[in-house]
Amino acid sequence: MRPGGAIPGAVRAAALALTLAGFASTLWNGVDEPGHALAFGVLIALGELARRGALPGDREPAPLASAGALAYALLGESAGGGTSHGVLQIVAVVVAGGLAGLVPHIARGNGPDLDHLARRILSVGFAALCFQPLYNAGAVTTVLGHGPSYALLLLLLLLLTALCDAVLAALMLRARKGYPYGPLLREELRALLGIGSAVCATGAVMALGVAVAGLWALPVFCVPLLLTQVSFRRFTAVRTTNRQTIASLARATEIAGYTPPGHARRVAALSGAVGRELGLSEPDLTVLEYAALMHDIGQLSLVDPVPEGATALLPAEEQRRIALLGGAVVRQTGVPAAVAVIVERQADPYHEQPLPARIVRTVNAYDDLAAGSACGALTALERLRLATARDHHPEVVESLARVLARGDGAGSIAPVPPG
Repeated sequence: MRPGGAIPGAVRAAALALTLAGFASTLWNGVDEPGHALAFGVLIALGELARRGALPGDREPAPLASAGALAYALLGESAGGGTSHGVLQIVAVVVAGGLAGLVPHIARGNGPDLDHLARRILSVGFAALCFQPLYNAGAVTTVLGHGPSYALLLLLLLLLTALCDAVLAALMLRARKGYPYGPLLREELRALLGIGSAVCATGAVMALGVAVAGLWALPVFCVPLLLTQVSFRRFTAVRTTNRQTIASLARATEIAGYTPPGHARRVAALSGAVGRELGLSEPDLTVLEYAALMHDIGQLSLVDPVPEGATALLPAEEQRRIALLGGAVVRQTGVPAAVAVIVERQADPYHEQPLPARIVRTVNAYDDLAAGSACGALTALERLRLATARDHHPEVVESLARVLARGDGAGSIAPVPPG
């Protein structure tokens, strides 16, 4: 079974409580500066509408909406005059704008990611709580004025907000999947250098632009992020097409009758889960997925198919020959050379293999041995443990056992104690 959802549940509950408090306060006290609230609410709604084309699992499916929400949270002045909206009104406007932009997606059956929505609410609330009370009390302008120090303060607050969001995102994924927290946090922090930095920079520029030029600055400063989002969507579409092409090529061994149906897909799914368990980065996981999908492609060069496609049962020299043939084929497909290296080295003694090759070797052997039944899965793991002297790295085998016990990847088994 997967780990419990205590942390995600607590995050959603906190976001819901903050949202209810924001709407209650705004309804009771009225909306301060309705024009600003409407402008930022519309910007956030448009940002949510522009999220069309985002893929499940995208770290920031609506960057313009997030940047607009952060800009409103850090808005102290507009066209040289002070603002008076508070933290709770900011939360109410951000949630209202976000929900308005999500309506068309929900109508098409694409519901929102509740965890991502909860994180945005808490992140915006955190940024507003750090900035608005100090600004409204006059402490910010008295100490820093309106020069570079003020802009630096906004950037520092955005950076702190982004770091807190990364910590929260890693915690929630850790609770959902059970993967080690350290690698998850590293991946979230690495993502800050990409779209995360663009969101923070645009949020700061919007807040500073509105402070000087008023609300007319919003459409001007949102254009660069929109263009970045369009470019990123195109890159994602190309990457998705590439993955689909590789997956189709990997099925050639199944169509030709060399491997059982679904074997490559199962090995890729389990290999990815084991790779996350062992702390591989996102780029390494992509290479691992490609190599796992294509690990048996060398069998197409054989005159006589291997019985059931189970290369794990062949002599070591024959496994190595098929691996080298597969690597030669992979090098002709245009995928990164690292993929071919993993395919070629999957049959080497594990002491000589890179970690992704160790994972592919072990997971492929497991799928060959398990034969899809619960009893077969337990027996397969025990056989892998008995082969840790040369063929399978003990850490990879135990990581595979933990992944299967949680039900990740291509299947699940009851927890198995170490041998």
